[in-house]
Amino acid sequence: MTTGQLSLDTLDDSLGEPLLATTFVVVDLETTGGASGTDSITEIGAVKVRAGEVLGEFATLVDPQTPISPFVSVLTGITDSMVSGAPTIDSVLPSFLEFAAGAVLVAHNAPFDIGFLKAACIRQERRWPGPAVLDTALLARRVLTRDEVSNCKLSTLAAFFRSTTTPNHRALFDARATVDVLHALIGRLGGLGVHSLPELRAFTSQVTDAQRRKRHLADGLPHSPGVYLFNDAEGRTLYVGTSKDLRTRVRQYFVASETRSRMGEMVGLAESVSSIVCAHPLEAQVRELRLITSLKPRYNRRSKHGDRTIWLKLTREPFPRLSIVHQRRPDGAQYFGPLRSTRHAEQLRDAIHDAVPLRQCTDRLSPGRSVRSACVLAGIGKCDAPCEDGLTPDAYARLVETVVQAWQADVALLIEPLRLRLTALSATQRYEEAAVLRDRIATLVRSCARMQSLVSLTRIAELVAARPDGDGGWELVVIRHGRLVGAEVAARGVPPMPMVATLLESAEVVEATSESATLATAATVEETELLLRWLDQPGTRLVSASDPWTSPAAGAARLRSWLVSADGARRSAQPFADRRRLPVVHQPNRSSSRISA
Repeated sequence: MTTGQLSLDTLDDSLGEPLLATTFVVVDLETTGGASGTDSITEIGAVKVRAGEVLGEFATLVDPQTPISPFVSVLTGITDSMVSGAPTIDSVLPSFLEFAAGAVLVAHNAPFDIGFLKAACIRQERRWPGPAVLDTALLARRVLTRDEVSNCKLSTLAAFFRSTTTPNHRALFDARATVDVLHALIGRLGGLGVHSLPELRAFTSQVTDAQRRKRHLADGLPHSPGVYLFNDAEGRTLYVGTSKDLRTRVRQYFVASETRSRMGEMVGLAESVSSIVCAHPLEAQVRELRLITSLKPRYNRRSKHGDRTIWLKLTREPFPRLSIVHQRRPDGAQYFGPLRSTRHAEQLRDAIHDAVPLRQCTDRLSPGRSVRSACVLAGIGKCDAPCEDGLTPDAYARLVETVVQAWQADVALLIEPLRLRLTALSATQRYEEAAVLRDRIATLVRSCARMQSLVSLTRIAELVAARPDGDGGWELVVIRHGRLVGAEVAARGVPPMPMVATLLESAEVVEATSESATLATAATVEETELLLRWLDQPGTRLVSASDPWTSPAAGAARLRSWLVSADGARRSAQPFADRRRLPVVHQPNRSSSRISA
């Protein structure tokens, strides 16, 4: 396996623009979101290299002049307080462009980073210098095989090539890791006859004859948002995708911009492309999820098993226990979830067992009848031994109610005993145990926040929302019990409310649910979470709702700032960030606070 060090002394200088003489500026950005048109840059990191030697580095935080969402802060570790006082992009961009002048810009998933830099130039009415751009993700897909790496994420490639820097969603660290990946990939290219910059450009723009011959499959598709389906000769769906412009997106599968080898194979088998025109991108994304889940196309990787769920169940018996199950049944038991994986469920179960001494054995127990001697968990205080009549059913029921209340409303009931133990472990310098407990608390908080957020939407019988479409009109949606049942666009100049009335009359009917405190969604969880993200975007307006949209006043969402600290500590291998403690939460009342859309 090629290491992350570059061997450029073997390259042929007789070719035009040899790689030995090429200056690369490897750049990485952190941003407030994924849309270059509306989101902002929060950090720039770049490394200038030539002939395997680092010539300089550029790194700075950037004040986006807009709040950073908790999700982004958890992902990157960059908070509002960190960028407060940092220079704005107006002063940073000219300095970066001067640093990168005359070099080939390199980035991992370059369209993202270059798109934000171009957008910043447009806002400043500054001309984009138009440098040559190299995408290491694209290059890796050309050079590496599926037997070598399962995907071409930066973290995967950095580990594969044994990079001296581990990417961690901070700009300079990710740029340094990308340098190692770039050098390793160029080392591989030497054996493929690629020794100069022109040859490198040609190598990354290859397109097969099979792809070119099928460009006609895009003919007749509309320039509209929607879902496209690649089908084989027998009509079986090979791949499902979505786009704001169906025709333009499908045409990209037959030109050099499509670099995924798996997609090249799919195009070779495809004989037709069908489409479903949608009102706006959200409807297209929802339809895509549903089609992938139902059709399970062989070339789609994500969402094929969106109907599969993992739940943590409190069994329905005199002394309930926690059980990991794959199906939620109408049996009157309490279910927590849905969870993302069995491993996630195991972590959550362990966190709850750390906080509350529920029994962990699988025996069926009855009040007043001893089954066997208590296990070792009773001896170390992890179980109150109901098997030896160590606990009455009423006292045990109070333990169970603590867990249920934490799931549904007050997470502090479970967090408080864990917080005290975390503080004790840290005070005695048992940092490894503290780190394990910290991660379990984070799993518990994150899982409770996710479930409470889903429940807050799925228990609403009908919700109508709108957001600007970017062209003076409104994107309209109708959601019933967490399922998208209607979508339309009120174009610029068209009164939206009459369209809302028509949309409500034609919307899909969804059966009401009586389980107002638990998740009883009429759609897959992935669809409901997609709707929640759309509703949470700036500019979204709540038009009407049949029920108040509320979340628990003492719910897990209020601990998001601690999650940011905990995730930052995990990335830096510390027991917890800045030795901060979890907030001491006093017993709250049971009121709820309204969420403004």
